[in-house]
Amino acid sequence: MRRRAFLEMAGGAILGSALPVAVSAQEAAAGQRPNILWITCEDSSPHLGCYGCAEATTPNLDKLASQGLRYDLAFSVAGVCAPSRSCLITGMYPTSLGTCHMRCNNPPPDHVKCFSEYLRNAGYYCTNNVKTDYNFPPPPTAWDDSSKTAHWRNRPDTTQPFFSVFNFTITHESQIGTLPDKMSEGNRALLVDPPHNPARVELPPYYPDTPLIRQHWAHYFDLLTAMDRQAGEVLRQLEDDGLAENTIVFFFGDHGVGLPRAKRWMYDCGLRVPFIVRWPGKFEAGSSTDRPVSFVDFAPTVLSIAGVTIPEHMQGSPFLGAAEKPAREYIFAARDRMDETYDMIRAARDHRYKYIRNYEPERAYDQYLTYPESFGVMQDMRRVEKAGELKGPELLFFRDQKPIEELYDTQQDPHELNNLAESGHHIDVLNRLRHAMDSWMTEVRDLGCIPEFALAEWLANRGSEAAPSQAQAYPQMSDSSRSIFSKEVNDYIGQLNSTDRIARLWAIKTLGILGKEVEPILIQALQETDSAVAFWAAMAFENYAPLSPEALDALRNAMANASTPVRIAAARTIYKVDGPESAVTVFLAGLEDPNAFVRLRAVEALDHLEITTTEVHTALERAALDKTEYVPRIAKHALTRW
Repeated sequence: MRRRAFLEMAGGAILGSALPVAVSAQEAAAGQRPNILWITCEDSSPHLGCYGCAEATTPNLDKLASQGLRYDLAFSVAGVCAPSRSCLITGMYPTSLGTCHMRCNNPPPDHVKCFSEYLRNAGYYCTNNVKTDYNFPPPPTAWDDSSKTAHWRNRPDTTQPFFSVFNFTITHESQIGTLPDKMSEGNRALLVDPPHNPARVELPPYYPDTPLIRQHWAHYFDLLTAMDRQAGEVLRQLEDDGLAENTIVFFFGDHGVGLPRAKRWMYDCGLRVPFIVRWPGKFEAGSSTDRPVSFVDFAPTVLSIAGVTIPEHMQGSPFLGAAEKPAREYIFAARDRMDETYDMIRAARDHRYKYIRNYEPERAYDQYLTYPESFGVMQDMRRVEKAGELKGPELLFFRDQKPIEELYDTQQDPHELNNLAESGHHIDVLNRLRHAMDSWMTEVRDLGCIPEFALAEWLANRGSEAAPSQAQAYPQMSDSSRSIFSKEVNDYIGQLNSTDRIARLWAIKTLGILGKEVEPILIQALQETDSAVAFWAAMAFENYAPLSPEALDALRNAMANASTPVRIAAARTIYKVDGPESAVTVFLAGLEDPNAFVRLRAVEALDHLEITTTEVHTALERAALDKTEYVPRIAKHALTRW
């Protein structure tokens, strides 16, 4: 992020930058502004013929690649659609905007526009057909037309340059999980005969080799072929209109394949996407590049191509056009809440190595998540796991806990199975990627450390709220040799003693991973007036044993904290130590809280602790009727225990 924009965001100021100076449609058409067409698809890794995938039947996209430039290292910023799309439309990381949680509703600050608004102001006709899913409502000024009929053909002046988006959903997780006999008639009609042969597809090694999983994997390739037909039709319309030579075409997926361990995850199968650009006369036909590009780069790149000034708040680097910048060294990605399930993961990658940092290693990979659990692949994986028949890499997804750090050599280990984080041979690589991640999180002001129950208030103030004053400073630890993520414990204690609330929250979240080793720090943090600091401290106590008498006393006192989320977090540990009565009272009160994300934490605790009293059953039945989407999902799952 540019320095001025960073400081203004950090201070909560609203940038005074107006939209770029308008250019009339006539000036744009007469001048040199090309049309720009985006063809996007859902839940698709680079499983296309042009990427060397022998199983793929994708003639139209292969032809597009033969006419343009194939990007071999293109990445989403999240393993799921809505956070990724919030990045695509704004040119900013979802962790900066507060759009990092799946299907949240956090509008950006006033100075952050959908980048299509800048194009419209510069004379472009902008259409979107049809998905938005930006984690905030698109403003009316974003598009000339956003509908199922939106098309460049509808522009009133055929000389006006256009930016048009077509989103194809046939490859979505829901379709991969629905075999042809259960598909809608319209979607089934898109499939091509003969279908891909399940016996011939090559399964990733982390899936058990069962007939059903093979069937769904082959069906995914059938859907890719159907999507290829849809993309081909749009490209033919462009040719029929005589616009192909003056239109730059982007084709890409919104994140990786919609299957377990891929979608929602930080592995390449969840982040790496197919990306092809056809720019007539610009590239050698059929060329490829290993230049890393991130979704955060797409908005500034389109503005660069169109000759529109790139706003200072955008965090990406244009990789084409007049404002092209040098290639980035790293891509970054994040995972936060996915539907009803919390987790917190960050990733950094260079050309070769992927670094993953698990801020909540106590949460298993296979946490129950209602939506993917409704489809055959996850169900069959659970069946095989329950039967004790998993072997080798198939076991990775079902470990009780995650490692704190993961490091993979993506050239030697493309499926990211062999964790090198504890390999002494890779310490230099590990430290370099650790530093890159720390720098990025600091630069973009990563808001993932702000518990979601407090995020709306933070965003309303846009970071202007000062960190609450501490009763006393945190003392440095006498044994300063202990480190985590290559930084010493005392460095994090220094952050806790700062006035930067985001830095303080990341510090306590990180120290909480160490648990017993920093128990005095956690006890002190539990008594803070900053409920977010106290919440993360309370959550940390659950993950280690035995607790000291001082820690237990502090947790019992926290059960009377003014903050309901702090009480819930403390009660999770107290339930295991003191028994259910006092703790369950806290959880049941949390289910009545007006804040939906407090209710989500309360029902999550009841589910996680598997509490099956009659009183809890009644409360869960009420929670199953909650008017939000995600509280009922956990409540219904918890009720299956009765």
